[in-house]
Amino acid sequence: MSQKIFRKGFLALAVTTALSISSVVEADIVIGVAGPHTGANASFGEQYWRGATQAADDINAAGGVNGEKIKLVKADDACEPKQAVSVANRLVDQDKAIGVVGHFCSSSTIPASEVYDEAGIIAITPGSTNPQVTERGLSGMFRMCGRDDQQGIVAGDYIVDVLKAKKVAIIHDKDTYGQGLADATKAQLAKRGVKEVLYEGLTRGEKDFNALVTKIRASGAEVVYFGGLHPEAGPLVRQMREQGLTAKFLSGDGIVTDELVTTAGGPQYTKGVLMTFGADPRKIEDGKAVIEKFRAAGFEPEGYTLYAYASLQALAAAFAGAGANDPAKASEWLKSHPVQTVMGKKEWDGKGDLKVSDYVIYEWDDAGKYHQQ
Repeated sequence: MSQKIFRKGFLALAVTTALSISSVVEADIVIGVAGPHTGANASFGEQYWRGATQAADDINAAGGVNGEKIKLVKADDACEPKQAVSVANRLVDQDKAIGVVGHFCSSSTIPASEVYDEAGIIAITPGSTNPQVTERGLSGMFRMCGRDDQQGIVAGDYIVDVLKAKKVAIIHDKDTYGQGLADATKAQLAKRGVKEVLYEGLTRGEKDFNALVTKIRASGAEVVYFGGLHPEAGPLVRQMREQGLTAKFLSGDGIVTDELVTTAGGPQYTKGVLMTFGADPRKIEDGKAVIEKFRAAGFEPEGYTLYAYASLQALAAAFAGAGANDPAKASEWLKSHPVQTVMGKKEWDGKGDLKVSDYVIYEWDDAGKYHQQ
């Protein structure tokens, strides 16, 4: 063999080896951030993305996880179940994700999580509250939020104990999350001896609810409980007020966005609206430095922003605790170890639910802002 051929072979081997070593050194931990990044509920997708992006930046700046950097991939499901399954498959097959922060709508999270389970991927949702998310025996499914059967208890008790209402109209959007939350509240009211005077569904995407408002008026309801999201909650409460209905309007964590005011047509319509949501994470000392970063960048970390940040922290801690980027080992670790997050210490049970839920009541003011009561 000539010296020339030997040198070419040696150089080729050297290049191949260098590329191989480089690929190991520069390998990324790919995490999908799945939710409604477009469509009527895109404000929640932005909260997810902002929170996860800041968390990834902070974790990577501190050295990453197991010597590797976190790389985020945006996965838009538009809160549509079929699209959620499609993007879940893309995350698995194309993006090679080993973890997911998402989804948002329970009707998207439930089918998408079946894809992740089959692929052996760990997922944690910052905001899907339907009980079935974690009741199907999926080993790698977690949540950073509470459940509707917990949220419904808080809402039902508030209606009875604080609002002292005897006549309650229950409205839902026929979706997994909305109707599930409405039914959980309905069940708690029944336990407290209150039978709803109206139980009615509306269709997501509708804007004209005047016929429904007429039914609410005829029912004599003192409180209207709505299980659904802000694109429908806003027009509904506005049309109630325009028709002179003064009944209290109470909803859940699907309206935790400033977009509620926009969809309602102004703070004059949302003033006094009540909602259940976790205790304000912006008031927790653990998150002070992170919150200041968001505000310095001109973004208020409302709603699920810090939930998404904490979700990525939990995934990072799980992979680090497992000592390898192995989703199965990370899932096992997360179910037996607490994680210190931007929202304080979090612990999970064997189902993937938080051991402690902290739902409280919020009220919207005349400036279009919500405050914890």
